[in-house]
Amino acid sequence: MSVKTSAEQIVTAIGGKENIVAATHCVTRLRFALKDESVVDKEALENIDLVRGSFSANGQFQVVIGQGTVDKVYQEMVKLTGIGESSKEEIKDAASQKLNPIQRAVKTLADIFIPILPAIVTAGLLMGINNILTGQDIFFDKKSLVDVYPQWKDFASIINLIANTAFTFLPGLIGWSAVKKFGGNPLLGIVLGLMLVHPDLLNAWAYGSTKEIPTWNLFGLDIQKVGYQGQVLPVLVASYVLAKLEIFLKKRIPDAFQLLLVAPIVLLITGFLSFIVIGPITFAIANVITDAVVGIFHAAPALGGLIYGLLYAPLVITGMHHTFLAVDLQLIGSTGSTFLWPMLALSNIAQGTAALAMMFVTRDEKLKGLSLTSAISAYLGITEPAMFGVNLRFRFAFIAAIIGSAIGGMFITLNGVKAASVGVGGLPGFLSIFPQNWGAFFIGMGIAIVIPFVLTIVFAKLRKTK
Repeated sequence: MSVKTSAEQIVTAIGGKENIVAATHCVTRLRFALKDESVVDKEALENIDLVRGSFSANGQFQVVIGQGTVDKVYQEMVKLTGIGESSKEEIKDAASQKLNPIQRAVKTLADIFIPILPAIVTAGLLMGINNILTGQDIFFDKKSLVDVYPQWKDFASIINLIANTAFTFLPGLIGWSAVKKFGGNPLLGIVLGLMLVHPDLLNAWAYGSTKEIPTWNLFGLDIQKVGYQGQVLPVLVASYVLAKLEIFLKKRIPDAFQLLLVAPIVLLITGFLSFIVIGPITFAIANVITDAVVGIFHAAPALGGLIYGLLYAPLVITGMHHTFLAVDLQLIGSTGSTFLWPMLALSNIAQGTAALAMMFVTRDEKLKGLSLTSAISAYLGITEPAMFGVNLRFRFAFIAAIIGSAIGGMFITLNGVKAASVGVGGLPGFLSIFPQNWGAFFIGMGIAIVIPFVLTIVFAKLRKTK
């Protein structure tokens, strides 16, 4: 079947061109803002050869096609419907009109953190390589690779510097993305974020061990000269204030004076507010949140791991999983590690395994091919094809996956598995795990592979015998 024919069938299945408000695509999916999603013929849509699945999330109806092919299908669809090529932001704006306040808040966090995710994941992978080189007891008893082969020490040091950059200057990354999302100048967001980690400030990671904390005396107030390395909430709130203040001033200052007045005023006011009010308050709130999350998992690690492992994949369906990236980054900034991210990696592996098992239980040749490629994708951290193209279509496969994820999550939480950073959420995920936790994490990976595979096959046979 030609790409043009597939594009025609997709347009027909989603209700025709008159049902499309706007459309765009990402690496693997077509993204639509539709007038009425209820008219979509999902059965017809998913019977199209090139379609690997479909789902609705955050007000967008998304059709999973696959890398490379999706661009060709989109181009044909543009020709067929006459719709203009929409940007992702236009699609998001059109889709957001259907969201309630909670969904909009989740969507805002997703829009802020997704653009910086490649830098964070890359940093996590590089930190994993550094862990292999510098971790003791991996290759040699009580010694690291660089201890035995010191000629690799400087090589590891440079890798560590490159890896740590994204986390050291995390507020700069968040400031850029957040101010852009809130409608301000993203360059001012970068300056704001870097200002919060300026080397003249006391490093936040040294805050607890410093006896005498330097201060400014402002208007009779003693303001601590403390940076916000690794912190998420302070820069998020400061970015919102900066963007809204910039928008306010641009509406009131003549164009001829904006270059001279807007940026200096915005940075000065937001800077003073950040160090006097926003920073101290949000830093305290962030610590309360961190303590609460850590406290829950410390008090009942088995229950916490079981619930999080069980619910992570369903959260992906709603889009709410993006909020936990902010929690992961906050945990890393405050405690130096995260115990939540390892469960994400197991969830992705479990979804991939359930999809792989479907290859052995189905007689549909198209589904066999989709199951294999989707499983490989999930094992490498991209779960949408497996979840929406295979597992959710056959509910028992999805249920098998979340059961395996829950049991695996419970096991690694009980064994205190932690990650130094977020990374690739699949089989390469072990690189982000502390080397001393590899043993328990590999057992957790085994659980996330064996249980979903066996359960999917058992559920499939029980279904056929009924």
